[in-house]
Formats: sequence, C-alpha cells, structure tokens
Amino acid sequence: MGDGRIGSSAVSGEGPGCQVTALTELETRILTLEQSWWRSPGAKEREILDALGITPTRYYQMLNELIDRPEAARFDPVLVARLRRRRDDRARLRSGRDLG
Repeated sequence: MGDGRIGSSAVSGEGPGCQVTALTELETRILTLEQSWWRSPGAKEREILDALGITPTRYYQMLNELIDRPEAARFDPVLVARLRRRRDDRARLRSGRDLG
C-alpha cells in the first residue's frame, strides 16, 4: 500500500492544460471509512489500524489534507462538505472567535 503519503497514482486531464490527480486506493478507503458511524469511543481507531494499517494520528493528518482536494469532493461531495464544516467549527472554537 505504499508509505501512507497522500499522492496520486493516476493523472487525468480536465480541460485544456488542467491536470487532476485521481484518488489513490488508500485515499478512497479513508473517505469510505469516514462515511461510517461509530458507536463506541475506540472502535474507529481500531478499525483504522486493522483496515488501513496506519495509525489514527496519520489517518487524521491524511484526511485533513484529503478534504481540501477537489478529487475528494467529487468522490463524495456531502461527506467532504461535512468534514470541512466540522474542521472549520473546531478551528473557530480553538481561536476563541465563537465565545461572543
């Protein structure tokens, strides 16, 4: 499965002079895993290790980078929009802007 870095194994053109990278198998699996719901607090982390073979920390690093890519939004626009909103909400809370 490689070294766990987000990257591309395929490139396809979309429009003149525009190259869009395709999602790797690992990236697709990350987004698919993120579509699931978890009932207990360690279940997701165990599934990340078992199914993907990467640490939860690395998973969340990769997911954070992945949701900024247009390929991820094309794969599942609703999921990516939700994940971006959650990330933005957490960032707002951390910065104290939502204490008003």
